[in-house]
Amino acid sequence: MEEKIRTLSMLFAKHFSAQLDTVRLRTGRITERIKIDHPEAAAVVPFLDERRILMVRQWRYAIDRETLEIPAGKADPGEALDVCAIRELQEETGYGSERLLHLFSYYPAIGYSNEVIRIYAASGLRSLPTEPDADEISRVEVVELSRAQDLILEGVIADGKTVIGISLFLAKQQRGEIPPDFFD
Repeated sequence: MEEKIRTLSMLFAKHFSAQLDTVRLRTGRITERIKIDHPEAAAVVPFLDERRILMVRQWRYAIDRETLEIPAGKADPGEALDVCAIRELQEETGYGSERLLHLFSYYPAIGYSNEVIRIYAASGLRSLPTEPDADEISRVEVVELSRAQDLILEGVIADGKTVIGISLFLAKQQRGEIPPDFFD
């Protein structure tokens, strides 16, 4: 257990806050810890059919490059994560979904953030009369699931939620844990 002694500094941004604290470790040593309070988020592996998924190209400022990812985003205050997943799918790809299956929830940066991302798989996709958010998404791509797995192994897809979502779906499918009617 670590005991907070005092907060040294705080930062408040639109979607998160951060604080730098002085803490006492269980050994008695004094050190500093950063904690980011972040809203929960949802991500979705959207299946056009059993072999093809939708992915988005998106510029990521922090790493100064474009990435290939599954659709994802922060939950609005009070928004259920399954609703967030469906909303993000629509906003980022222009598609809706008939079926949503929870795959996994995880902490992407457990050393300094309380953010939780819940990952879903979606099927029964239908095109909606909306365009993807041009401020956020540069383009939507259809990717063969086997190719996406290769892109992960090659390091082209390096986004954590995308690697986890695709890999866990394939693992669960191999173990027979995906409902037989998921693609119907």
